[in-house]
This record gives sequence, structure tokens and C-alpha cells, in this order.
Amino acid sequence: MATKKQIFIPIAIAVTAIAVAGALVAMKKPPEKKEETVILPIVKTSPAQINPISLDVKSHGLVKAKDQTQLVAQVSGQIVEVSPLFVQGGFVKEGQVLVRIDPNDYEAALTEAEASLAQARSALEIERAQAHVAQAEWDRISKNSNESIPSELYLRKPQLAEKLARYRASEAAVKRATRNLERTFVKAPYDAIIAERSISLGSVVNPGSFFGLVSATEVAEIRLPVPDKDLQYLVNHGLDSNVTLSADYAGQEVQWQAKIVRSEGVIDNKSRMTYLVAEVQDPYGQTKTAKPLRFGAYVNATIAGMQIPEATLIPQHLVKNNKVAVLNADNTLSFRTVEIVREQNNMVIATSGINFGEKIITSALEYPTEGMKLDPDTAVAKSDEKKPNVETQLAMKEE
Repeated sequence: MATKKQIFIPIAIAVTAIAVAGALVAMKKPPEKKEETVILPIVKTSPAQINPISLDVKSHGLVKAKDQTQLVAQVSGQIVEVSPLFVQGGFVKEGQVLVRIDPNDYEAALTEAEASLAQARSALEIERAQAHVAQAEWDRISKNSNESIPSELYLRKPQLAEKLARYRASEAAVKRATRNLERTFVKAPYDAIIAERSISLGSVVNPGSFFGLVSATEVAEIRLPVPDKDLQYLVNHGLDSNVTLSADYAGQEVQWQAKIVRSEGVIDNKSRMTYLVAEVQDPYGQTKTAKPLRFGAYVNATIAGMQIPEATLIPQHLVKNNKVAVLNADNTLSFRTVEIVREQNNMVIATSGINFGEKIITSALEYPTEGMKLDPDTAVAKSDEKKPNVETQLAMKEE
């Protein structure tokens, strides 16, 4: 049988080991308890601006002369004089002689016509005198005659009518000869720039021969294509609207003012555009300071549209189903329903739904919901300012 010593020694060892283990466990420090963190998306915002906005319409076109005239010969002959201004690009005034055709034959024809007219006038006066004598003679003898009505031949009425007809024909011949002589001078029909010239000194021309082409410098026209849907933004569909034209001149951008004078009234078959016609007065501006608006220039045009007294410009990608996300004063998200009047240049023009100064969220959020808590970027703008127990992340996910 085991002795008492053999029984108590193992028990004492076990008790001692338990005590040591308990002491070691008691000496171990418990793990620190971590505080729960809240992760909020950082968002960038932009304050809403409300300003007057003009719904302008953009267009473009080529500058052309309102009037162009082909110069052609109306009489035949040889060119004996050409104005030094009658060159391509030359400026001429109304009534200025550009070309002269040899007038000798037409001067001779006028002299002959005037001589024939003088003869016809003399013959008419003689015949009138003879008719007067015949009438007086009839009045004298009619008292002793049984005939109360004289014959027209006796009173020389047919002879007088013949002489009068010859006189009028001679007058017409003088007018014709005078007009032909005037046509030997080819004149500018208005203030113009020479667009083309096709004759030279010594050339022989016939009626209908082409001399050149002149373009009136009083008014320039620009056909401006406008999409049919954009006409709603123009007052009276654009008629009488002001237009700002711009183009490069000598390496610098220059602007001119124009006005819409008419609509062509049809939709172009190819471009499906409506064409508005703008006019510029005195495009070549005969002053030293004015920059000429040259024919053939390609210009960009801004047509003044309707005026909206209060509107907000919002980037188009921030508007979904007519809703915009804004950041409230308590840093929560809300959606605003906006009334859109136009979309252009990746921007939306809204007339209601956004108040002045409201913070429009410009960062992309993965799952935006009404009332969700956000952290505006201003909260971490300063490196030495941190919120306790709050971690942040920047939500920049592209949609």
C-alpha cells in the first residue's frame, strides 16, 4: 500500500502548478478594445450660381455680296479705254466708267438721226402751215358753197398725220442713237468690288460679250444654318435678332455685328437645316480703323436668343433623370428635381429646383441614397485637423 507521502506529493505539485498558471494568467494584460470607426465618403462640391442667361444659338457661314452683276456689252465695237480700277479686287464707285467702246460709228449715227429729225420737224411745220391755210380757205369759200363739211384731204389732215408720224419716228431714232452712244461707256451700277474681269484694251466685243463681274459692297449676306429644334430658343424664330460674327483677320480674331433679315422658309434637303440670312452693312468699312469683312470669308456666328433672368448652369453628367445631388448643411445628401430648358456644350441650363449657394456634389458616388452621410472635402482640407474616431475615403468611382 502507498504511503501518505506518496499520495500528498503529487497533489501538492498539481496545486502548485495550478497556482503558478493562475498567477501567470492574472499577470497577462487584456487586449486593448478598439473603438468602432465610421467610414464616410469624401465629396467635392460646387456652389450653385444663379445668373441671367441668354439662349444663344451658334452657327457659321460664308460671306457673300447681296448683289452681283455681270457686265456685258450692249453694242458692238473695239475696246478703246479700260479704267485702271477695272482689275480684280479693285473698288469702284457707282457711275464710274470702267470700259469704253469706240464711239465713232455711234456718234455718226446720232448725227444722222438728228439731221433726219430736223428735216422731219421742218416738214411738219410746213405741213401745219399748209393745213392752216387750207382751213382758212375753206372758211372763206364755205359761205358761198352748198357743202357744209369739207373733206379731210382738202384740209390736208392725212398729209399732216404723215408728217407727224415721220417726225415722231425721227425722234425715236435720235433716242436710239443717243442710247447706243451712251452704251459705249460701261459704268459701275453701284459701289462695288471687281470680282472678275475678262476683257482687255483692243478687244472687239459684240452685244452680249462678257466684260466681268462686280459685287456690291453696300451689304454683305451670310446664310446661317440652324437646326430646326434650336429655333425655339430664338425670339420670333430669329427674325431681327442680333448676330455677332467672328473670324481671323491677319492672324487676329475680329468681330462684326449683323442682323437676321429673313428666313429662307424651307428646310435644306441635304443638311436638314433651316437657313437664316444675316446682313452686314458696309462690310468693307471705308475707314482706317474698321477691319473689312471680306467676301468669301468663313465666319462663326452667335445669334442672340431668348433671355432667362434666373438660371443655373450644371455639368450635364451631374444630372440624372432631371435630378441633382446636393450636400445639405448637416452633411447629408439630397436630390433636387430641376427644370431643364436646354442642354448644350455638356452643360444643362436649369431654371428651377436649385437655390443660390446650394452645394452641388461634383464627386461621383457609387451608391448615392437620400439622406446618406457624407464628408465634404473641406473637412480634411487642413492637414492638422482630424476627426476623432472617424476614417474617411474619397469616392471617385467613374460611372
